[in-house]
Amino acid sequence: MAEITAGMVKELRERTDAPMMDCKKALTEAEGDMTRAEEILRVRFGNKASKAAGRVAAEGTVGISIAADGKSGAMIEVNSETDFCAKNDDFLKFVNDVATAVAAGNPADLDAVAALPLRDSTVEDVRTQLVGKIGENITPRRFISLNAQGKLASYVHGSKIGVLVDVVGGDEALGKDIAMHIAAAKPKSLDASGVDPALIEAERRVAIEKAKEAGKPEAMLEKISEGTVQKFLKEVTLLSQPFVKDDKQTIEQLLKSKGASVASFTMYVVGEGIEKVVTDFAAEVAAAAKL
Repeated sequence: MAEITAGMVKELRERTDAPMMDCKKALTEAEGDMTRAEEILRVRFGNKASKAAGRVAAEGTVGISIAADGKSGAMIEVNSETDFCAKNDDFLKFVNDVATAVAAGNPADLDAVAALPLRDSTVEDVRTQLVGKIGENITPRRFISLNAQGKLASYVHGSKIGVLVDVVGGDEALGKDIAMHIAAAKPKSLDASGVDPALIEAERRVAIEKAKEAGKPEAMLEKISEGTVQKFLKEVTLLSQPFVKDDKQTIEQLLKSKGASVASFTMYVVGEGIEKVVTDFAAEVAAAAKL
């Protein structure tokens, strides 16, 4: 039996907003598997249990650079230790300059990004100087460099969410609307073919367990789970989502009405998937006391 620590219970509670003791029970049942424990809580409490799953702790910002003709561009996420640093003018200039360098240099990986020319030096040299000046670790984390099939459109929300989308046809206003929609609705893929099969199976398992707990007949479980999966796919695929500015039409319908299509899109949420280590002894003691 895996040891269930106060820290694990605290993390699951932060992810799900479920009661502390329910978090402990779910972790025990899942033998310490955090993902499985979250699924158990979703069965018990519904979607409320996943509302905090997207919370991130790492700071930083997203920079985007697009060529004047819209045919090429780049987006990069650069992380910092604090939000104070992420709002620093020198830091923001560095991020935007690196995005421009990436768009021009089309590097293969982060090592190549570090070697790109920047301000009579390299990205790495400028980064090192900035670390010394600000006193925080500053790290380019991920980037994408694109040559568009159509034209690139972008949107950055509060410097924390960045979207780069390749729209074929339509006009500049449509491209911006699609980019803003992606930032707001956060689709996981363009259509169902791009959704991670593991996510689909997780939805299926949760639906079946919830149906069982509701006393549904065994013969109905597969049909119920399939309906849940299809609903999930409509919610997380761009083309099936209702347009945020007019929910009476889907993105697919909007694009069709403009004679346009989306070739691809990329969205970065700053710090997504990064766990920031925070030492909070009072919280740990309190959590341990409740176990």
